[in-house]
Amino acid sequence: MDLFEYQGKQLFARYGIPVSAGEAVTTVEDAVAAADRLGYPVVVKAQVLTGGRGKAGGVKLATNTEEAREHATNILGLDIKGHVVGTLWMEKASDISEEYYASFTLDRSAKAYLGMLSAQGGVEIEAVAESDPDAIAKIHVDPVVGLTEAACRTWVEQAKLNPAATEGAIDILMKLYEAYIDADADLVEINPLILTDDGRVHALDAKVTLDDNAVFRHPDFEQYDAIQHRDARETAAHDKGLQYVGLDGFVGVIANGAGLAMSTVDIINQVGGKPANFLDIGGGANADVMAGALEVIVSDPNVRSIFINIFGGITKGDEVANGIVEALRRVQIDAPIVIRLDGTNADEGREILQPHLSDRLQMQPTMIEAARTAVALAGEAAK
Repeated sequence: MDLFEYQGKQLFARYGIPVSAGEAVTTVEDAVAAADRLGYPVVVKAQVLTGGRGKAGGVKLATNTEEAREHATNILGLDIKGHVVGTLWMEKASDISEEYYASFTLDRSAKAYLGMLSAQGGVEIEAVAESDPDAIAKIHVDPVVGLTEAACRTWVEQAKLNPAATEGAIDILMKLYEAYIDADADLVEINPLILTDDGRVHALDAKVTLDDNAVFRHPDFEQYDAIQHRDARETAAHDKGLQYVGLDGFVGVIANGAGLAMSTVDIINQVGGKPANFLDIGGGANADVMAGALEVIVSDPNVRSIFINIFGGITKGDEVANGIVEALRRVQIDAPIVIRLDGTNADEGREILQPHLSDRLQMQPTMIEAARTAVALAGEAAK
């Protein structure tokens, strides 16, 4: 779950991280009023959940009321990579001496949190990693131990920040780590973290991604759900409680478990097809869940075949099969379906499905055979 910049800054401020004064507005008149209150110069910033807003004209400096009005008028309604600007962040401009980069995320391979800090901020960190990887100081933080001030100080020294920024950077990084842990975030990023002309360090930008699965621990985070950028398919899936990501292919995918769903997407590509989506129905593949998943899949006009890939575990194969049969009675489906069913009670599940098999509903014993069949059927449907 991604947050707008201003929401990320509000989160940071709760942990004592210094951020620029600003106001979120949704109309031109409110933008002008906010700018007048903040005092000029102000920066007019588009609030969108994508990068590249500066290059798209979504960030402008206003030195007076007329410029604030002009920029607000031009930016509100602006389309930035498919994201239409509906909110502006009016921010008091800062005097910038130096720009840095700071972030925390999870390094799964190391089974630890990963902090990254660089004296080269204000640009995409991927570009820095490619052109000058040694410019990024990294620290792995044991979740049990946490980030100690001593470790943080060593980290800052390794990043070779301006000595004038050392104490301020340590203070912010300790608080940023606290925010990362307490908020159950997948990512917290400040780019740039700035050193001002008068020696202060504070966050000039904020990028925050929260873990959707931890929302139950944070009732106040439900407010962020409404701002998530989803297409019609993703909205329908979200409303049904399904884990869905729309892609641009022609083979619909239904699988139980994120790992299996990702493998299914990969194997469709491997055999020459293009997946239309990632869809994980989780452990409860009953009729209601399966019907909901099929409704989402068939709502995509590009889908020419459907691959249902199920490995029975906690949810047994016979239960899955009964769910599929009942779902097929409820949902009108024109695309042919290929099923691969394995795992616990798979034989019983196949027996349940057997009487319903036809040219339009096929079953294959292995994942790769099922993928090949689904891709072939999609090819025939395109003729």
